[in-house]
Amino acid sequence: MHKFFFAHIVLLITIIGCSPKLNVSAKADVSAVKLPEKIKFSSDHIDAESVEWNFGDGNISTERNPSHRFIKSGDHVVHLKVKKNNKIKESKMTVHINPTEECLIQIETSMGNLLVKLYHETPLHRDNILKLAEQGFYDDLIFHRVINNFMIQGGDPNSKNAASGAPLGSGGPSYTIPAEFNKNLIHKKGALAAARTGDQVNPEKKSSGSQFYIVHGNKQNENAITRIEDQKGFKYTDEQKKIYAEQGGTPFLDMEYTVFGEVIDGLDVIDKIANTPTSRGDRPEKDVKMKIRVLK
Repeated sequence: MHKFFFAHIVLLITIIGCSPKLNVSAKADVSAVKLPEKIKFSSDHIDAESVEWNFGDGNISTERNPSHRFIKSGDHVVHLKVKKNNKIKESKMTVHINPTEECLIQIETSMGNLLVKLYHETPLHRDNILKLAEQGFYDDLIFHRVINNFMIQGGDPNSKNAASGAPLGSGGPSYTIPAEFNKNLIHKKGALAAARTGDQVNPEKKSSGSQFYIVHGNKQNENAITRIEDQKGFKYTDEQKKIYAEQGGTPFLDMEYTVFGEVIDGLDVIDKIANTPTSRGDRPEKDVKMKIRVLK
């Protein structure tokens, strides 16, 4: 008698509960990280119709379980909004981001983001791009010269809102930067280097005040590396040879253009940009815009 009565109550509750209560909470795999580590977020409401994460830094995601990298240290309040059956439930949490000892910038592009470490061995170039980035100099400039298996180049202020077919590549601030060559800093894939004018008008190989390129390159065999060593009169270390063989690059540019950083996350983004269709002057048919942000 008691067992039958209990089952009947359960059935009633099931019928009445056809509009379940909407419960949700924002979660993260960790509550604190050091720049530039990412944080993985998740929600305990897996059958929501829509999810919106607002990370409090101008970035929004509609992924169920997004990963996000903050570029500023300190406390960040993350908001989660979940919708189901015309009901909306919101939740929020705070994460703490600790500063980094490294000098890092994020190059945000319309095809993905590049996390770049700047070298302390090239302080003039490091401090210059940090200064320009803080001023917003690079906002909405484009990668105006893209050559697959070679490099992607940007930083010409004349490229902002430039008309299709407009000649680009000669713009910059009214100064150059002395070369800072270092045999330990090579043109491996992902290397950040300064563009410059040719040797005939620039025998000191001074760098452009704003234009830079990021190496795409090709994998290099031992014979190719040996030829470059003979031409340039220096020797690569075994580790550098291994990098060129496995990762690729453009070793013929070593000690000719200043390398002052490297991409440490986003090599796949370089591939995407390098493979985009281009038109006359190696300019992408569809503009690839950029912004540069300093992580601190």
